[in-house]
Amino acid sequence: MSLADWTTTPRVEKILSSYPDKRSAVMPLLYLAMSEHGYLTDEAIREVAGLVGLTSVQVSAAATFYTMYKRQAVGKYLVSVCSSISCGLLGAKRVLAAIEDEAGVPAGETDPEGQVSVEHVECIGACGGAPAVQVNYELIEGVNPDQARSLVQWLRDASPPVVNGDEMQALFGGRRSFDWGPADSTGSVGPLPALEGLGSTGEGS
Repeated sequence: MSLADWTTTPRVEKILSSYPDKRSAVMPLLYLAMSEHGYLTDEAIREVAGLVGLTSVQVSAAATFYTMYKRQAVGKYLVSVCSSISCGLLGAKRVLAAIEDEAGVPAGETDPEGQVSVEHVECIGACGGAPAVQVNYELIEGVNPDQARSLVQWLRDASPPVVNGDEMQALFGGRRSFDWGPADSTGSVGPLPALEGLGSTGEGS
């Protein structure tokens, strides 16, 4: 799909109509651009700017401030390890090292097959369940290095079309920060948050 086609889709129209001031739609539109193109190109940023009435510099400022907006391609599975103080004190460095070793790439890079990207991130709000890991922004708490290795192996071998936090917690997690409540059958279909309005959700197994 070309950018010209992307900017006239019903999803764009729905997002824009959800905000009294269309400038407020810049962040979901950036996610939508990522879902269409895999990452935020300069051209996509210009298109988003045109849609919301901002300059490319203003949109780029938002895109570069928030680390969840990617300016280069990432793998099918984005594995994020929290490196903030609670996770750090409870072994996040060892978890990250295990993931890097199993994936065969250091944090900030993607494996040659384009399957797994690894990154370390700041607090993801799961301090009580540290160390915390996300796959495509789906949370897993209480992960140890052996579980982290098994997680990467599973992503490569099973290649799940949808990653679901409840399923991964059961398979690879440990102590949780709190009871998550009712099980959620939906998950993420790509390396961006599972948001229904962006078409980035799917039914897990």
